[in-house]
Amino acid sequence: MSEEPITKLFVISEYQGLETAVRHNLRLERDGVFQCWGLPKGIPEEPGVRRVAVSSAERDLLSGLFEGKISTGPYAGAKIKIWDMGTYETKSWSNTKKEVILHGKKLRGEYVLRWMDEMYCWLLWKR
Repeated sequence: MSEEPITKLFVISEYQGLETAVRHNLRLERDGVFQCWGLPKGIPEEPGVRRVAVSSAERDLLSGLFEGKISTGPYAGAKIKIWDMGTYETKSWSNTKKEVILHGKKLRGEYVLRWMDEMYCWLLWKR
């Protein structure tokens, strides 16, 4: 009897701050929390386009699905909505490289996150 694969959730949230341009966040469920990356220039939708991905704090699964207006704190007034969500498969996951296949409403296909020592950030691209 074969084991069924564990479904893992991904979320792309769209964030509109009071004094900032629209930006996106990538959230990948891992070990019971969302691993998160800010995407100042958005998520690449075409193969080969590379975008900076800034690692940010983990989020619990419930807060990672939040949509609405932030009411308190330094981001009070900012609006968050879910731009895309779905499940993903892990091809590989290490400290310096994450390869996943997204199965979303808008995004589908293989994506790579690669740590770039010389830039001290991650790069994200679609294969």
